[in-house]
Amino acid sequence: EDSHDKDQALLPMQEPEEKKIALELLETEQAYVNRLHLLDQIFYIELMKEAQNGKTVPEEVVKMIFSNISSIYQFHSRFFLPELQKRMEDWSCNPRIGDVIQKLAPFLKMYGEYVRNFDKAMELITVWSEKSPPFQELIADIQKRKVCSNLTLQHHMLEPVQRIPRYELLLKDYVQKLPPQSPDRDDAEKALEMIFMVAKHSNAAIAEMERLQNLWVVYQRLGLEDDIVDPSNELIKEGPIQKISTRSNSTSEKYLFLFNNMLLYCVPRVIQVGSEFQVHLRIDVEGMKVRELKDTQFPHTFLVSGKQRTLELQARSEEEMNAWIKVPQSAGRSSTSPRPQLGSLCDEKGVPMPSPTPQMEELGRRAPQWVRDNLVSMCMRCGEPFTPLARRRHHCRACGYVVCARCSDYKAELQYDGNRPSRVCQECYIFLTGHTVLEEREGKHKGVLEKGAAEVSGRSLLCSSLQLLDKNGKGGTRGWFVIPQDDPLVLYIYAAPQDVRAHTSIPLLGYQVRDLSQGDSRHQFQLAQSGQVHTFVADTEELKRRWMSIM
Repeated sequence: EDSHDKDQALLPMQEPEEKKIALELLETEQAYVNRLHLLDQIFYIELMKEAQNGKTVPEEVVKMIFSNISSIYQFHSRFFLPELQKRMEDWSCNPRIGDVIQKLAPFLKMYGEYVRNFDKAMELITVWSEKSPPFQELIADIQKRKVCSNLTLQHHMLEPVQRIPRYELLLKDYVQKLPPQSPDRDDAEKALEMIFMVAKHSNAAIAEMERLQNLWVVYQRLGLEDDIVDPSNELIKEGPIQKISTRSNSTSEKYLFLFNNMLLYCVPRVIQVGSEFQVHLRIDVEGMKVRELKDTQFPHTFLVSGKQRTLELQARSEEEMNAWIKVPQSAGRSSTSPRPQLGSLCDEKGVPMPSPTPQMEELGRRAPQWVRDNLVSMCMRCGEPFTPLARRRHHCRACGYVVCARCSDYKAELQYDGNRPSRVCQECYIFLTGHTVLEEREGKHKGVLEKGAAEVSGRSLLCSSLQLLDKNGKGGTRGWFVIPQDDPLVLYIYAAPQDVRAHTSIPLLGYQVRDLSQGDSRHQFQLAQSGQVHTFVADTEELKRRWMSIM
């Protein structure tokens, strides 16, 4: 009896029936991927190469024969087979495949095109084998190779047509063999239902099939990242775009993919190995705001404001910009606003809009629009001028203002950035944390020049960029010039359109306005009073006339 017990103990444990079927699915999937490799990477590529050389048949004929076999091969070899292999390796701790099959099922609708095209493909092979001996010889040569197992091209091409019914049979057997309390029962039964529907409607739902095939092509271009591959997504719009840098005041080429639930902000890969683009940023469509920016320096600019990030983007034309602004509405969840926000950022008359401070209830919850470095020459909180060495520019991660190190020496948790402590200005720190800060400047009255440029410009008779020439008329400095509505007898001069303090002002009472443009190509005019003369240069004749009229 002891000997008998020992013999029993040495016998291998019986594998569960459901695991045997799962292993059969894996083995047949590996063989199927090998067959797809033969069709796509050998038959298709070699026939296409000869067609491109003009030796056999037109390239279009080869494409029509093989239909969308490349997409089918890429899906199975790069996505489904690796997922299945990983699941079987983890079987001992996670005995289930139903969820993997559910991810597979929607993409099987791309077989619709292949199945519909099958009869036409068989006919083309027959017709062109008679028309073109080199075409027939190349197929025959490939068929003689060991990898073909003495089977014809037509026989191998039948494999994808038979694969979906094969999945259905295996999955039906798998569900029947599952124990009643199996953790995979619900998923497996749902997967079987999905496969059944795909098999039943393999020749229907053409639009859906095309959507999935196009979606799969997009996923391949993006490198098949796990958190992006989702058959329920819908690609709404894609295209190149220019990203405006808040630091260097320059643009760089980027690429956008807008889906129904997310906007992907991508960078084209220099060396396109494996994927065409690298995803740099994902912005949820829910809560995303898109609006036009009236930017004098960068035309056709619009703002994308999402929970994760806010971007200033430049389209190639007004039509393209309008398309990007309108198209998120079709996603059904985003909100758009026709009201321009600020950059250098002016309305139709050249008047800057108010600074892009987020509403207080959104502070820290939504990524702010960063004010560009070149639009300020001083800290937007304390008004101290920036210098290359002693006082450098920093951005508050909550409101987007450009501030000095002293005014941004605070940390606060920002919800849009995963509640990580981020650099913020003092005002945002107080609002976000509720802490108080001892500040000597508290209660200090604003001096006559301490009027913010954007604030004053928003309520001005006129404002724009001008050049003020020096006394000899040969040089000068450009600045931002404003005549406020509530102080119309004073011309305020700022170094930049977002500065919080003017560097000088000129009282206008008693001055005469002179036109100096006769015989000069520059749009010059003067303010003159006794021995005091100020000479200005406008960018256009129309702008010069407006300044002279207002003055």
